Amino acid sequence: MASRLNPYISFNGDAREAMEFYKSVFGGTLALNTFGEFGQEGAGSDKIMHAMLETDEGYTVMGSDTPPGMPYNPGDNITVSLSGDNGDVLRGYWEKLSSSGNVSMPLEKQMWGDEFGACVDKFGINWVVNIGTPQS
Repeated sequence: MASRLNPYISFNGDAREAMEFYKSVFGGTLALNTFGEFGQEGAGSDKIMHAMLETDEGYTVMGSDTPPGMPYNPGDNITVSLSGDNGDVLRGYWEKLSSSGNVSMPLEKQMWGDEFGACVDKFGINWVVNIGTPQS
């Protein structure tokens, strides 16, 4: 898979509704994963940890509900996502974006098996990098 760059939108508890709306607008395939699917129990376990809409036109829109304890600030709720399986290239982007910015989550292996990190670059833009395992 080639690397891709796409928006990642944070929602205030209505990610499922929003992403289903975007699917009705753009068509395509929508995948939804809840916090509960990754071990969270109780309140909020039904909220969306990760959603990805892939359209027939080649657009990708990702989103999630803002986790409890994290601020939701309309206007600051869009992140640019870099993802793919070319670890060397994506790690290079990560190093350049994060070196003069602030790292909020180090680029490291996560519970879903991929390497993932989050940072804010020196211009105040939120970035996430997800390095998946190459598909055979």
